[in-house]
Amino acid sequence: AEVHSVCFFWCVLSVYMIHSEDASSTRLYFVNASLQRVTYSSSVGVSLPCPAGGTPSAILRWYLATGDDIYDVPHIRHVHANGTLQLYPFSPSAYNSYIHDNDYFCTAENQAGKIRSPNIRIKAVFREPYTVRVADQRSMRGNVAVFKCLIPAAVQEYVSVVSWERDTVSIVPGNRFSLTSFGALYISDVQKEDALSTYRCITKHKYSGETRQSNGARLSVMDPSESSPTILDSFQAGEVYAGQSIELPCIAGGYPSPTVRWLKDGRSLPSDARWTRRLTGLTISDLRQEDSGSYACEVTNSFGSKEVSGQLHVIDPLRVTLSPKNMKTGISSTLFFTCTVEGSPEYTITWFRNTELIVPDQHISMQGQHNDTLQIVAAQKFHSGAYQCFASRKGHTAQDFSIILLEDGTPRIVSSFSERVVNPGEPFSLMCAAKGAPPPSITWTLDEEAVVRDSTYKTSQYTLSDGLTVSHVNVSSPLIRHGGVYRCVARNSAGSAEYQARINVRGQPQIRPMRDITAVAGRNTYITCRVIGYPYYSIKWLKDGMQLPDNHRQVVFENGTLRLTDVQKGADEGTYLCSVLIQPQVSINQTVHVTVKVPPLIQPFDIPSTSVGKLMYIACVVSSGDMPIRITWHKDGQLIVPGSASGVAIETKEFMSSLQISKVTLKHNGNYTCIASNAAANVSWERQLIVTVPPRFVVQPNNQDCIYGKAGVLNCSVEGYPPPKVMWKHAKGVGNPQQYHPVPLTGRIQIMSNGSLLIRHVLEDDRGYYLCQASNGVGSDISKSMILTVKSECQSAFQLAQTLSLFFHTSPGCRWDRLLNPAERGDSVFFSCHAINSYGEGRGLIQLTVQEPPDPPELEVREVKDRSMNLRWIQRFDGNSIITSYDIEYKNKSDSWDHMYTTRNISPTNNQANIVELHPACVYSIRMYSYNKIGRSLPSKELTISTEEAPPDGPPMDVVLQPMTSQSIRVTWRAPKKELQNGVIRGYQIGYRENGPGSNGQYSIVEMKATGDSEVYTLDNLKKFAQYGVVVQAFNRAGTGPSSTEINATTLEDVPSEPPQNVRAISVTSDEAVITWSEPPRMTLHGVLKGYRVVFWSLFPDGEWGEMQNITTTREQVELRGLEKFTNYSVQVLAYTQAGDGVRSNVLYIQTREDLPGPPAGIKAVPSSPSSVVVSWLPPLKPNGVIRKYTIYCSSPGSGEYEANPEMLFYRITHLSRGKQYHIWSAAVTTAGRGNISAKVTVEPAGKVPAKILSFGGTVTTPWMKEVRLPCSSVGEPAPTIKWTKDSEDSTLPVTADSQRQILSNGTLVLRSVKAEDSGYYTCTATNTLGFDTIIVNLVVQVPPDQPRLTVSTTSTSSITLAWIPGDNGGSSIRGFVLQYSVDNTEEWRDVFISSSERSFRLDNLRCGTWYKVKLAAKNSVGSGRISEIIEAKTHGREPVFNKDQPLLTHINSTHAGLNLQGWTSGGCPITDLMLDFRPKGTWAWQSLKANSTNQLFLSELREATWYELKMKACNSAGCGNQTSQFATTDYDGSTIPPIKSARGEGDDVKKLFSIGSPVILVTLGVALLFIIRKKRKEKRLKRLRDAKSLAEMLISKNNRSIDTPVKGPPQGPRLHIDIPRVQLLIEDKEGINQSVNPQNFCTGVALHHQALIQNSGPLIDMSDIRPGTSESVLYPVSRKSIKSAHSSRNRYSSQWTLSRPSQSTASARTLTSDWRTMGSHGITATESDSYSASLSQDTDKGRNSMVSTESASSTYEELARAYEHAKLEEHLQHAKFTITECFISDSSSDQMTTGTNDPADSMTSLSTPSEPGICRFTASPPKPQDYDRGKNVAVPIPHRGRHKTLDSAKQQALTLGHSGLGSLGASSGTSTLPQRTLTMPSSGNAATASTSSTSSNPAGSNKVGGSRDSLLESSSSALGRLQKQSVGAYSKSYTLV
Repeated sequence: AEVHSVCFFWCVLSVYMIHSEDASSTRLYFVNASLQRVTYSSSVGVSLPCPAGGTPSAILRWYLATGDDIYDVPHIRHVHANGTLQLYPFSPSAYNSYIHDNDYFCTAENQAGKIRSPNIRIKAVFREPYTVRVADQRSMRGNVAVFKCLIPAAVQEYVSVVSWERDTVSIVPGNRFSLTSFGALYISDVQKEDALSTYRCITKHKYSGETRQSNGARLSVMDPSESSPTILDSFQAGEVYAGQSIELPCIAGGYPSPTVRWLKDGRSLPSDARWTRRLTGLTISDLRQEDSGSYACEVTNSFGSKEVSGQLHVIDPLRVTLSPKNMKTGISSTLFFTCTVEGSPEYTITWFRNTELIVPDQHISMQGQHNDTLQIVAAQKFHSGAYQCFASRKGHTAQDFSIILLEDGTPRIVSSFSERVVNPGEPFSLMCAAKGAPPPSITWTLDEEAVVRDSTYKTSQYTLSDGLTVSHVNVSSPLIRHGGVYRCVARNSAGSAEYQARINVRGQPQIRPMRDITAVAGRNTYITCRVIGYPYYSIKWLKDGMQLPDNHRQVVFENGTLRLTDVQKGADEGTYLCSVLIQPQVSINQTVHVTVKVPPLIQPFDIPSTSVGKLMYIACVVSSGDMPIRITWHKDGQLIVPGSASGVAIETKEFMSSLQISKVTLKHNGNYTCIASNAAANVSWERQLIVTVPPRFVVQPNNQDCIYGKAGVLNCSVEGYPPPKVMWKHAKGVGNPQQYHPVPLTGRIQIMSNGSLLIRHVLEDDRGYYLCQASNGVGSDISKSMILTVKSECQSAFQLAQTLSLFFHTSPGCRWDRLLNPAERGDSVFFSCHAINSYGEGRGLIQLTVQEPPDPPELEVREVKDRSMNLRWIQRFDGNSIITSYDIEYKNKSDSWDHMYTTRNISPTNNQANIVELHPACVYSIRMYSYNKIGRSLPSKELTISTEEAPPDGPPMDVVLQPMTSQSIRVTWRAPKKELQNGVIRGYQIGYRENGPGSNGQYSIVEMKATGDSEVYTLDNLKKFAQYGVVVQAFNRAGTGPSSTEINATTLEDVPSEPPQNVRAISVTSDEAVITWSEPPRMTLHGVLKGYRVVFWSLFPDGEWGEMQNITTTREQVELRGLEKFTNYSVQVLAYTQAGDGVRSNVLYIQTREDLPGPPAGIKAVPSSPSSVVVSWLPPLKPNGVIRKYTIYCSSPGSGEYEANPEMLFYRITHLSRGKQYHIWSAAVTTAGRGNISAKVTVEPAGKVPAKILSFGGTVTTPWMKEVRLPCSSVGEPAPTIKWTKDSEDSTLPVTADSQRQILSNGTLVLRSVKAEDSGYYTCTATNTLGFDTIIVNLVVQVPPDQPRLTVSTTSTSSITLAWIPGDNGGSSIRGFVLQYSVDNTEEWRDVFISSSERSFRLDNLRCGTWYKVKLAAKNSVGSGRISEIIEAKTHGREPVFNKDQPLLTHINSTHAGLNLQGWTSGGCPITDLMLDFRPKGTWAWQSLKANSTNQLFLSELREATWYELKMKACNSAGCGNQTSQFATTDYDGSTIPPIKSARGEGDDVKKLFSIGSPVILVTLGVALLFIIRKKRKEKRLKRLRDAKSLAEMLISKNNRSIDTPVKGPPQGPRLHIDIPRVQLLIEDKEGINQSVNPQNFCTGVALHHQALIQNSGPLIDMSDIRPGTSESVLYPVSRKSIKSAHSSRNRYSSQWTLSRPSQSTASARTLTSDWRTMGSHGITATESDSYSASLSQDTDKGRNSMVSTESASSTYEELARAYEHAKLEEHLQHAKFTITECFISDSSSDQMTTGTNDPADSMTSLSTPSEPGICRFTASPPKPQDYDRGKNVAVPIPHRGRHKTLDSAKQQALTLGHSGLGSLGASSGTSTLPQRTLTMPSSGNAATASTSSTSSNPAGSNKVGGSRDSLLESSSSALGRLQKQSVGAYSKSYTLV
C-alpha cells in the first residue's frame, strides 16, 4: 500500500508541474536602462524616448524626480503619445531651471504592473561666447616642452581640444610631437628651431559644434644648464569606471634629463600589458578594480628629484540582480526578494512597488546591511505588481525588477482517489493533494464522521516546496465498518475545497444510524443513506409508503443520496425511509425525520431623497416566517441606538418595525439595513438615505496676478451634498468678457481637489477672465468670475546728464547739483535709482570718481622655496584709476636698495608673482609698487623672507664597505663637500640591493640621522654570503641629494640554514649501514660547502642513549661500520661551511640486522632430586636479534639437547643418574642461527639437596617512582626459606614487608614507588638444613637531572646569547633542555625546548634595552630536573635623549612654531612615541599633541606675541626621555617680544607656596635618596656575593680533575673559605701528616630550615656533609661528577637540612648539611649531595701573619685569577699556601653574625651591608714544616659509576668501624645525635691511641671536611696521585674570600 501511494503521488506531482501556469504572460522591460544623463544645446533641443516599455503595449508617462507628472508647455516641452519627451529649442530669456535643468524619469504600466526608469538628468547648455588661449613656454634644449590649451572654466565641461597647429599647419602626432588624451601638446627633444614657430590649439563645442582657434604661442629654447627636475605636467586624484582607459601625465624638465619611475602603493609597477609608459605619462587600459591605489611618479636626475602622486579610484559600474524574477503565487504567502548588487561597495538601496516608494509596515520589512532583502508576510492582493530595487552611488543608479502576481489562494484539489472495492483485511491507502496559498491543511471524514488517527487509521500530511500539500490515509486491516464515503477537505485562510469517493469493503451490508435533519424552507437539503458492506443491489427512498422521487424537486443519486430542492414546509416535512436491497427479496431499512423551518421574509421598501430639516419615516414589515421573529436596524454596518444623540426613534411590533427621524441633517446620510431573525435564518434589506445640500462657496475667486513662467493657483472652493462638481471657464482679453470656453485640463493646467485651478507654468495666453462654476443637481448652479493678469519682473532705467544731474523715469523726479573745488578722495560719491514692486526690483548706479595715484599694495608671502618664492598682494585702493602694472624689488637683507633686483611691468590682471633664481637659505628684503595712469604708489611695507634649503648637490665621499657578519655590512663615509651641502645635513639614506642572480635590482632604503663629518651605519638582516651594492645619499630639510657611486661587498659566510635533502639509511649487515643524501638547496648554503657530517648514536632498549659519534666526508654517501648488532640508531646529516655546522636533518631511525647471539650471560645448574637437575641462565648481554629459543646441552651419554622457550630462563632435566656428574651449558638462537655457548657447569643429582638460588644477582636500573621486582627463585630439599636484607653503611638490615615492600611466595622482592634512597645492595639468602645460597642485587634508581650552570655569553639590541654547563644527569642521559625567559618585571614565562647536544642558545626578537629573567632545566628519561638559578640580562639600548647641540625650534612666527624632532637620539632603540605638551606661560591647561613624523613638526594656531612653555617626551622600548623649553611667538609684523618680567607685587602667592613646599619636598627627596642609597648598597653587596661565586666556580673549573680511578695513599684537596657577613661557607682539603684533633670540634646534628642561603645567594658551592672524627678517621669527599655509587642517595630531592654545632667549642661555628656518608659491607662507597657547609670565620691574625712571600693587588676578579695562574708557575711557590682576600669595611658588628632569621629576603642583606670595597689581595707563603706529613693513613672511598667496587681482602681487614668517639661526644654534649659514622684506616698504632692523642690538639688544626661538585683548585684524585711520591711532602692550600 505504501509503494502504491508513493507512485501515485509522483505521478500526480508530474501532472501538476506540467499544467502549472507561467507567471510572465505579460511583461515589462527596459530599452535603455543605463541612460542617466542628457545634455543638449538650447539652440537645438532634444527628443528623448521613454527607456521603458511593455508587452502588451504599456502606458508611458514622464515625471519629475519629485514625483510631479509632466505637463506640456507650448513651444517649450511636450510629451508625445508614444512616450517621447520633446524639449524644443529656446532663447535664454525662456530658460526655466524647473524644465531645462532637472531630473526626470519615465514609467511603463500594463497589467503586469508599473516600472520606472532611473532618474535622468536633463540639462540645457546655452551658446555663450568664449575664447581659448595658449601661454608661451620655456624649455631647455633636449628637454620636453608642454603646451596646454587654456579653456574658460564655464565651458570647460563642453569644449575639448581636437587638434594643434604649428604655423597654421595641423600637427600630426608622431616623431617628436605627441597629443595627450586631455588635449596637451608635448614636444620632446626640444631643438633650437622649435622656437621659430607659433603653436595654436583648435577646440570644438561638444553640443553646439562650433570651433575656436587660440592665439599663437611661442617656445623659448635655452641651452642646457645643470638643474634639478621641474614638473611640467602632472596628474591628480580621480575616479574612473572599470573597463575604461586613463592617462596619467608626468612630464619633467631639468638637466641632465631626469628619469621617470612610476610607483603604485609604494612599489614598482607590476608587469602587465595593460600598463604602457609613454612620453606623455602612464596609460592604463581596460581598468580593473585592483588598479585602484596611490600612484606616484618620481623624476630624478643627479641634482635632485621630484615626486607627483595622486589617488586613482577605479569603480565598477553598479549591476543589480533581483530574484526571484517573476513569480505567481497565492494570497497570504510569504515572499522574499533578494537584491544582489555588484560593483562599487558604497551604495544605497531603495525599493519601489509599481513606482511607489516602499515603506515598511505590518506586512513588509527590509533586512540586511544595505536593506538588500525585502520580505512580505501574509501577502494580500494589493501586493501584486512590479517590484524594483534601485542601487545608487554618487549619481550613478542601477536597477532590476520582478513581476509578482498574487492570485486567490482558495484551495483546489489537484489529485484524489477513486472509488474501489476491497476485501476485509486487505490494506488500502487514500491520497489527496491540494494546492492553495497559503498551503492548505487537509482533513478526512468517513460518512460525515472525522477520521481519527488510531491503531486502524494511519494518516500523514506534508507540504512540498512549491506549496503542494499531500495527505494520505492508510488502513492496514479494514473491516466492514471501515467502508463508506471518504471525503478530504482542504482549507486555508482563503477558503476550502473538498473531494469524496466511496470505498466498499466486502461483507454483510449495513446502514449506519442517521440523525434527524432540520431543513430551511426555500433552500436545498441532502439526505445520505450511509450504507456499509458490499455487495448490495440497490438503495431506495420512501416517504409515507411511496417511493421517491415523486415530484421534480426530489432527486435520488446512485450512491443513495436524496436531494430536496426548494424545500417546502408542508410537502417535505416528515419521515423518510432508506431501503437497501441486499439479496433478492431481502432488504434492510433505516429512517430519518426531516423538520422544515421557515425563515423571515421582508417586504421590499425604498427610502426617498430628502433635504435638511425635513421628517423621515421608514417601515420594515416581515410578511412570513416562523415565530418568534426579532427585527433590528443598522446604519453603515453599526447597530442604531435610538435616542436624542442619534436623532432617531425606533418602534417595533411583532412582525413590523419603523424608524423615525424628526429632523434630517447631513449626518443622517448613509445605508440603512433592516435585519429580521428567527430559528431558521437571518435576512436583511438595505437602502440608502440621501440628504441633499445645494452648493455654496467656501472661498470665492478674486482677481489675481501671476508671474510669467511661474506657477499660479486660482482659488475657488465650494461645498454641498452630493459634493458639487467644479468647472472652470476662460475668456481671453482684458475688456468685457465676450464668450467663456471650458479650460482644457492638461498636465500644465489642473483642477485641484478643493476646486482651485492650478497653472504650473503661466504663459501670456493665460491672461483674461476666469469663471468658477459649481453644481451638484440640488438647487441652482453657482459661479464667480475673476481676472488673471500676467506680470513680468520689474525693470528700471537711468540716464546720466552732462551736468551730472540724475533723471529718474519714476515720478516725481529729482535733480542734484554740486560744485567740487578742489577735488578730494572723499568727493567720490554714488547716485542710486532703486525701483521696487511686488514682482521684482531694479537698480541703477552713477559714480563720481576723483582720481589719484594708487595706494601701495598689501604684499604677503604665499610660498617660499629654495630658489624661488611666490608673492601675493591685494590692491586696496587703485586711485579711482585702473591699475596698469606692478613692480617688485628685492635685495639681500644686508645690502642697500642701491643693489636691488627688480621685476617690472607685472600685468595688472595678476595678483601673484614668482621670484626665481634666488639663493637657498638666504634672507631677502622685498617691497612692491603699483602704477595707474596717474602715477606710482608709495612702496609697500618691506618684508623680510628667508629662502628654504635646497637638496644637497654633491654625494657623500669616501664610502667604504666592510662585511661584519653573515648578515651585516658596515658602511662608513664622510659628508658631502661643504659647498655642495646646500644647508644643514640632517641625515643620510643608505640604499642597498642584492646584485646576485634573481634579484629585482631595486634598492632598499634605510635612513639615519647625521652625527658629524664621518658616519657609520651597519646594514642588518641581509642575505647570507650574498653580494650587495650600496649607495649613500645625504639629505637636509629640503630633500635628498645625489647618491654616491655604487660599491659592492659580500656578506660573510654562515652555516647552512637547511639540512641535506633526501636523507636515506640502508642497513647492509648486522654491523654496517649506508647513509645517502643530496646537497641542500644552493640558496641555503650561505657559503662554500666544505663537506658533510653524519651524526649518529645508538638507542638502547632501556631508553638510554649511546655515545654520540660523527663522521666527516665530502661525498654524499657514507658507510657506518662497526655498529652494534640488531640495534636502533638515530642518524642526522648536516652540511658545513667555513663558518661551521649547518642545520641537522630530521632524525632518521635505522636498525642493524640480526646476527648470531652472544653467549648467555650466566648459567646455573643445581640438583633438585636424585634424578633431575634444574638449569637457569641469563639472556645474552648482546642478543643481536630476537631470541627465538634456548638450547640446553648435557654431556652425559643418553642425554643431549633440550630446547626452551625464549620466555623461560630455566629448565628441568630429568631421568639423570644419582651420583653422576654432568656438564651442562646453553646457547641462544636467533633467526641468524645458534650463538656462542655459555660457560659449562658441573652438577650431580642428589637425594638431599642444599638450598640453591636459581636467580642471578647483578645491577637493576629503574626510574624512580616505579615498581621493581627483584627475583629470587630457589630449590632445595627440604624447601629453603628466603630472606632479603639491605646493606646500610656498617650493618645489614633485614627487609620487612610493609606498604612499600612485599616478598612474594616465590621469593621475589617487590618495591613500589621506588625513591632515590631505595638504591643500594639487596641480598637474597636461601637456607635449608643442608646449606644456604645468596645473591646480591645492586638497585640503581634514576632521578631527574641536576640543575645546569647558566651564564650570559653576549647581548645585542634584540638578542641574548646564553651558555651553560649541564649538571649531573641523574643516571639517565639528558634528552634536552627547557629554557624559560620573561621580561624582568613580569611573570609571563615563555618556554624554548633545546636539543641535548647544545650548550648555548641565542634568544632573538627581544625588546631593545630591556631586562630579562632566564632560567634553565634539563630533562632526562625520568623527567625534568631542578631549575637553574635565575639570571638577569639586559639587551643593548637606552631611552631617547635630545642632542643638546641640535636646535629645538627651527622656525617661529606669530602663529606657528617649527620643532626639530631630529634632535632626538634613539639610544639604540627605535623611537615609538613622541608626545608634546605646550601652553601659554602663566596658564594651567596643557595642549597635547602626538607626532607621527620624526623630522619636523609645526605647532599651529598659536597666539601672537606670547611666551609658551613646551614639554617633549620621546619613548622607546627602553624607556622615555624628556626635554623642556620655552619660546615666544613674534608680533604680527615679525618683531620679537621681550622676556616676561614679574610686576611688583605679582607672584607673592607663588613665593609663599614655594617657601612652604620647599622643606616638604626636600624632606621627601631626602628620604627617597636615603632609600635609594640603601637599596644600591644592598645591590652592590649582592653583586659581590655573585662575583665571589663566579670566581670560585672559575677556579674550580680550571683546576678540576677526575677521580674516577682508584688511587692509593692519603687524600689531599683544596680548601675554600668564603666569609659572608651572615654565614661562612667552608670547603677544605687537608693535606699533611697525622695530627691530633681536639674532640671539642666534633659536631652533632640539629634540624634547621634555612632558606636565606638558597634564595639569596643560590648554590654558591655544593658541600658534602662534614663528619667528625680523629685524624685517622677523616672521610674525604669525592666529586659529584665521578660518583655513581650503587646505593648512593640523591638527597637533593629530600627536604631536610641539618645544622651541626660544636658541642664545647668556644668559637661560634655552624655547619649546614643535608647528607650522610654510607658504606656497604663489601667496600667503601660515598654519596653525592647538594649540601651546604656553613661556619663562622675562625681565621686568626697569626695565620694571616704567616703569609709573607708574594702579594699582588687587583681591583677585578679577572686580574685576581690571572695573578693566581701566574703564581702557580713560580718555582719557589710550588708548595706555597695561597690566600685570596677581598677586604671591605662592614657597618655591622660581629654579634649580628647569627643564623636566627626567618626572612629570606633580609637574611643576606639587612644586618651587614658593605659600605666600601677594599683591595683584592692574592698572597702566597711557603708551607709549614708540620704540614708535610698531614693526611697519612686516611681511608679513601673508591667511587665508580654504576658498579660496586670491592677492595681486596687485606684492605678490607684494615677497615674498622669506630663508634666510641661519637658516643662519648654525644654524652658530653648532652644533645640528641643523629647516627653518624667515621671511617678509619689505621697504619701504625691503634685507633684508641690516635683518639687519645687527638684530644689535646689545637682546635685550629681540626679537620673539617666538605665536598663539592667540582674542587676549587685541584681535585682529590690529583692530590692523592701526588702523595704517592713519598719524597715530596704534603702541603696545604687555603683560599679565602672575605
